[in-house]
Amino acid sequence: MLNIIFEDNHLIAINKRSGDLAQMDQTGDFSLIEHLKNYIKIKYNKPGNVYLGSIHRLDRPTTGAIIYSKTSKSLTRMNKLFKDHKVVKIYWVLVDKMPSDDKGILTNYLRKDTTKNKSFVCQEKHTDAKLAKLEYKLVGKFGKFYLLEVQLFTGRHHQIRVQLSHIGCKIVGDLKYGFANPNSDKSICLHCRSIEFFHPIQQVPVKIIADLPNSEEWKSIK
Repeated sequence: MLNIIFEDNHLIAINKRSGDLAQMDQTGDFSLIEHLKNYIKIKYNKPGNVYLGSIHRLDRPTTGAIIYSKTSKSLTRMNKLFKDHKVVKIYWVLVDKMPSDDKGILTNYLRKDTTKNKSFVCQEKHTDAKLAKLEYKLVGKFGKFYLLEVQLFTGRHHQIRVQLSHIGCKIVGDLKYGFANPNSDKSICLHCRSIEFFHPIQQVPVKIIADLPNSEEWKSIK
């Protein structure tokens, strides 16, 4: 079931569920792109192939706002907005430990191990090292977990997951990066809460907000 949270002639955004694929991968599972193409084809009675462009991604166990382009013009312009760091993406993250500082900027170099589908903090001089930077602030304690608000300045593979784990703040449910137990729905408590930008065609401010999942782990936040 698609939870569409924004749509116009150029863009469409959904609140992604955990387990949904942002785009086709090696598993061959049906992705959100295919689901959205079917939705557009039926809703607007479009003949032939439906165009849909992928702008950015969310990991499979991650939830929240994700945007796709319905036109090649908007795709080109949205890609430029992302490249020029003119898109503000805010994530809400539940972690098992309070960070040593209430707020801060994390800057690391990461390398991706494709065989393990996992990223690691490494030295700048490493051959595959890529700069990763994010800013976080502590929102509060909810039950036995802590809610952080995170803004990304770079878009590296598993960036939030590996950088928070590196400072001892493991994301709830994220077994791959050290959390002890799986979530009830196999998700991780990493949620793209909002995306803010100037519309690439209409040139008006847009802010897309995605409600939290209805999972057991997030209940204390609502």
